[in-house]
Amino acid sequence: MKFFFLLGVTLLTQALQAQIRGVVQGADSVQTKPLKNVKITLLGAGTTVFSNEDGTFEILLGKQQPDTLLFVAKGYRSDRLVVTRSDRFLALNVVLVSGQLVQDIVVSSQKNPHGISKMKTLHVEELTSAEFRKAACCNLSESFETNATVDVSMSDAISGAKKIQLLGLDAVYTQLQFENIPFLRGLESAYGMSVIPGTWLESIQITKGTGSVVNGYESMAGLVNLEFKKPKEMPRLGLNVYQNRFGRTELNLQSGQQLSERWHMGLFASGAAVYGTFDQNQDGFRDQALSNTYNLLQRFSYQGPRMEAQLGVQAYTDQKIGGQTTYTKASPVGYGMQLASEHLSVFAKTGFFGKKPAQSLGVIAQFKLQNMSGLYGLRNFSGHEKRGYLNVIYDDIIGSADHKIKAGASLLALQIEQFAAQPNGEMLIGNLRTEWVPGVFAEYAYSGNRLSAVIGARFDQHNLAGAQFSPRAHLKYALSPQLDLRLTGGRAWRLPNFVMDNLSLLASSKTWMVNQALLPEISWNVGASLVQGFSFKKRKGSLSLDAYHTRFSQQLVADRDTLSGMVVFKNLSANSVATVLQAEFAYALLRGLDLRLAYKFQDVRALYNGKLQTQVLLPRQRLFANIAYQTRNKRWAYDLTYSRYSAVRLPQGGQGQAWGLLNAQVTRNWKQLELYVGGENLLNVMQQHPIVSAQNPFGPDFDATEIWSPIMGWNVYLGLRYTIK
Repeated sequence: MKFFFLLGVTLLTQALQAQIRGVVQGADSVQTKPLKNVKITLLGAGTTVFSNEDGTFEILLGKQQPDTLLFVAKGYRSDRLVVTRSDRFLALNVVLVSGQLVQDIVVSSQKNPHGISKMKTLHVEELTSAEFRKAACCNLSESFETNATVDVSMSDAISGAKKIQLLGLDAVYTQLQFENIPFLRGLESAYGMSVIPGTWLESIQITKGTGSVVNGYESMAGLVNLEFKKPKEMPRLGLNVYQNRFGRTELNLQSGQQLSERWHMGLFASGAAVYGTFDQNQDGFRDQALSNTYNLLQRFSYQGPRMEAQLGVQAYTDQKIGGQTTYTKASPVGYGMQLASEHLSVFAKTGFFGKKPAQSLGVIAQFKLQNMSGLYGLRNFSGHEKRGYLNVIYDDIIGSADHKIKAGASLLALQIEQFAAQPNGEMLIGNLRTEWVPGVFAEYAYSGNRLSAVIGARFDQHNLAGAQFSPRAHLKYALSPQLDLRLTGGRAWRLPNFVMDNLSLLASSKTWMVNQALLPEISWNVGASLVQGFSFKKRKGSLSLDAYHTRFSQQLVADRDTLSGMVVFKNLSANSVATVLQAEFAYALLRGLDLRLAYKFQDVRALYNGKLQTQVLLPRQRLFANIAYQTRNKRWAYDLTYSRYSAVRLPQGGQGQAWGLLNAQVTRNWKQLELYVGGENLLNVMQQHPIVSAQNPFGPDFDATEIWSPIMGWNVYLGLRYTIK
């Protein structure tokens, strides 16, 4: 441990050049091949370089960022590419199209609000800050409202906690990271989605299926990586104010400052409160929990002649009170919910480039503390967590830029003290859990004219789960300049924590039964995707088709079907499966008018009550439509999003109804000021009885977790964004 710490400190004193590296290729009707002597100009800095014999290039970024790269080659159409300092970690693969070809090839690195990366081997869908502006987007859970890939649902009707689902699987099966650092794990997983403001984010990358072995072993459904705004690229002042009709107020602030020629600082601050008490269905319970959340993030960046580092510290507190309308802290009468969470984390990212092109060494380190306590009715719970993470990554090429390797080692150290009670007050769990997970990994990447591949494996030694091997492979083949085929497959695993993974199930009177020692969950995932780009009437569009299949062994399920009044936790001896199909169409109907349509089918089955049944509360089908219009002068923007969800299976044989969600927003933009007004759930869809046996909250049938649709009616909100660059 001391060695890794000293290594990280040493790297903080080294130097890293902010260089952009990549390969330029030329495409004609026959083949795609590397291009030499391509003139590459960084327009803002005024710097020019030429590509080498194998098409490789590298260019030093200037002070102006973002900047634009201009590629010019005789016989090929010129192209432009917007780059920032964060692109130094990518190996850009730029394709210039022969002047003889009619259709254009879209360079994927150009920042579109929403799209699938064309140049990456893995299936990576990127959402940018422009996409976030299409909705209220005050916290992370709301950042996916205009996206069909990720589903967001409510965990229980008492706390109002949100969770995401990817490939039909709960959030615990998706690896969440911010800038490749583990995020929303352990105590954070249940309630952390509402803490991070969406306005802090620069982009979100969504990777379906098993991701890169470099990022870890837990990506069973995929990877969601958050990119926060970087200090050097932040405005001097950015302000977002939000208010809705249900008494929710948010104030988000960000500020970037240049401390010296090499040092920049970014400050993020957020305060959010819910103070409105509403009971629209007249069941005696608040439709939303009262809350106060304060979040502060301070980060620093250093960029010297040969060194770069990112340092940061984050602290937040989150307090919630819910339950019956008669329940308050001062007068705790009736059924109540309380939550108090405190979080502190420190992180560092360092690295430097070697003398060889594309040679680099990076270190990612994190340490975090979290305390949480609360209750649901008579059920107390608490947790204290200490977590340390270290990842050392070495990058290099083999012979040419077409062959790359990554290798490294990681270490996860976790100590979590957890307590939870049964409905009768008896102890459910009370222990100290310690995990040590050292691991090593290696990955080979090949980039050819049409074929690219990423093949990797990692080995981890878990003190509780034993030795685990995780091989993974990803292939991309360009069937034509506009049609890409991707194939993926690999193994992932995780050691579940049945309390923290299912904390919302405490919002019921059901007794928990854990009848065996918990085993590691193991999954194999295979997937395929086709992405077809096209041009119709000189306007661009795309069509994507995805299919993913996940097969689990030893999956831990919360069985609510076998025994009435009980939740039975057990590792399945039989396989459980998840199959997801998705089709998405995007097209620019007119200048400034964009349309996206999607259909998703998900079949997730496991053994419940001795039968292979569909997972409860999961819609098998979803229809999605988004239409966005922006005037030519960009002063007005109009956005409309509709999602239709099919009926869901309820525990004990019941069925929830199909429903639809309609959201809209209008934005007026001035130079520094944006004013936006919007409506959510405009069809006024409400689940009639979201809480089972609400009239007897301390009785054996009480359950606030059978949620499948909104529990609050139509909503309107007003907000403004103010920016000083």
